Amino acid sequence: MSKDSALTNLELKPSDTNIMIRFVGELNENLKFVEKTFNVKIFQNGNNLKIKGSEESVRLSTKALKRLHKEAGEGAEITKEILHLCIQDSDNRVMSKEVKIKTPKKSIIPRGKNQIIYIENIKKFDINFGIGPAGTGKTYLAVALAVDSLLNEAVDRIILVRPAVEAGEKLGFLPGDLSQKVDPYLRPLYDALYEMLGIEKTEKLLNKGVVEIAPLAYMRGRTLNNSFIIVDESQNTTKEQMKMVLTRMGFGSHLVINGDLTQVDLPKQIESGLSHAIKALFDTDGIGFTEFSSQDVVRHPLVKKIIDAYKYFEEKKGS
Repeated sequence: MSKDSALTNLELKPSDTNIMIRFVGELNENLKFVEKTFNVKIFQNGNNLKIKGSEESVRLSTKALKRLHKEAGEGAEITKEILHLCIQDSDNRVMSKEVKIKTPKKSIIPRGKNQIIYIENIKKFDINFGIGPAGTGKTYLAVALAVDSLLNEAVDRIILVRPAVEAGEKLGFLPGDLSQKVDPYLRPLYDALYEMLGIEKTEKLLNKGVVEIAPLAYMRGRTLNNSFIIVDESQNTTKEQMKMVLTRMGFGSHLVINGDLTQVDLPKQIESGLSHAIKALFDTDGIGFTEFSSQDVVRHPLVKKIIDAYKYFEEKKGS
């Protein structure tokens, strides 16, 4: 064995055979995925695993396998999402089951320190900013907390807002009525609601106006009391629009503003309302800020690599 390679034995003690079946996956696909991710070789003999590779790869893959075995032991179906999260957790990330958001269709568990901070900030502050790349759970967790607040009667309604001008498209030039025009922009919000409440319940709440989907342009002149308001893709607001939405908040309301400053679709001469608001409000008491990075991405592992690659390319270009 070469100087930089290592071999580790990992003995697992499952309480029943079904745990090992879930752990290894169909045709050992879970073990193969760990092998490919960390560039190691895994040899299985019943409950015993031998892991061979570089010292660091063996350390990280062993940690991922222990987490995977724990998930299987708790009865979880090992989906691709859980597999990816177990692998991300191997890199010193925090996975907490103490912080859990229960919705009718599923329980949502934050993955990583920043997601926990984000949830705690939303519970603590009436206005919150979630800033960072796609796939970090900003919108999903905000919707989960909004659903939880609605069902516990902490608020009377949920209002989901998104700027409807992206990549040069203007709302007026899109075909269909207002609902049909706005729907494509708000699809991630709908998808989250369907997952947590089910399609039938979501549609019922939409029809009653308890859940409202609104383009940012239609918020002017309103005061929103006892509401959980989520503004998504806020990097595409102007300074004036951001100020307008921040001042819509009434008594008993919570406002969560999410955005990714690397995905601004506004004309280059217009400053993002999100960027301006961060600078203007950062030291204001009673407002929470949570900043996410590629380390918090909970999508396919390649998404994290893509975000890092773009960031490195832009920094290199600017230097």
